[in-house]
Amino acid sequence: MKFRTGVLVGLVAALTAGCTLAGNDAEDGPATVTLVTHDSFAAPQQVLDAFQQQTGITINVVKKGDAGALTNTLVLTKANPIGDAAFGVDSTFASRALAEGVFAPYTSPEADRGPQRYAVDSEHRLSAVDLGDVCVNIDTTWFAERGIPEPATYDDLAKPEYKDLLVVENPATSSPGLAFLLGTIARYGEQNWQNYWTRLKDNGMRAVAGWEEAYGQDFSGSSGKGPRPVVVSYASSPAAEIGEDGKPRTKALLDTCFRQVEYAGVLAGSPNAANARKVIDFLLSQQFQATVAENMYVYPAREGVALPASWTTAAPLPQNPASLPAETVQAGRERWIEQWRSLLGQ
Repeated sequence: MKFRTGVLVGLVAALTAGCTLAGNDAEDGPATVTLVTHDSFAAPQQVLDAFQQQTGITINVVKKGDAGALTNTLVLTKANPIGDAAFGVDSTFASRALAEGVFAPYTSPEADRGPQRYAVDSEHRLSAVDLGDVCVNIDTTWFAERGIPEPATYDDLAKPEYKDLLVVENPATSSPGLAFLLGTIARYGEQNWQNYWTRLKDNGMRAVAGWEEAYGQDFSGSSGKGPRPVVVSYASSPAAEIGEDGKPRTKALLDTCFRQVEYAGVLAGSPNAANARKVIDFLLSQQFQATVAENMYVYPAREGVALPASWTTAAPLPQNPASLPAETVQAGRERWIEQWRSLLGQ
């Protein structure tokens, strides 16, 4: 979805007029900050250029797969960081990155405008940038055309009337796949989640490596027009599936959502930490936060940032998503993934 021209002009004007990004000073001279991120990172070039004009800092974006692959890369290179700052480590992997000492402490002056609600670390090594809650999505047209009631809950997905309809992602290789697994653990508990997945397996669930395959190839509600009308995706995904009538062709099942927050931080050991902090300030600023919905289909972490009008009905932010404490995820993540792989034969 293209960024609206009028809004973009306003954002650029705000940046070039000197919006507050703590410590920024164009007189510091030209500099480059390498931002290591996931493949889904997107920002209007004009907003990045305006930041460069104001601060003298050029952001060099280096993409390293999805959130899981990004985290693995950051951990493996922590002794010799491949960048100065990173964005895209999410709440399913944040505890690992923190335990491995990937990030340096930094409290942004922008962090108290909303991101503090999602803090996972008393040292403030990570600052929340956006929310990308993972939920089951359905192709509403598919169900309407066949006169089949839409599923609404986790339990519905295991019922015979929804046999062979669901596609999910492997939690060992996919961030939304891991979030969905964690959601089922939060819902059914340590003792019963495997029983639930056995029911899904027996009901014809399909598991694939990643979101691109699940959503873009297998899901009937996407442009790929695949064979399955139920997929694990994001609460915001229906905003990308607006029909010519202005209505979404898909919807998220809000009772199946797991809260996923994406974070940014300064990489420990970076020789360019001072400028990296300015990039973190920028990612939390009103100007950048106003771009995340229409460019990355996520919800801004900053309070008071307006969402596109269509999101009110197509992609409302889940009000009661499931979650698990970071320490619980850190303690159980690898064991749960191995149990899932054994159960599914992956």
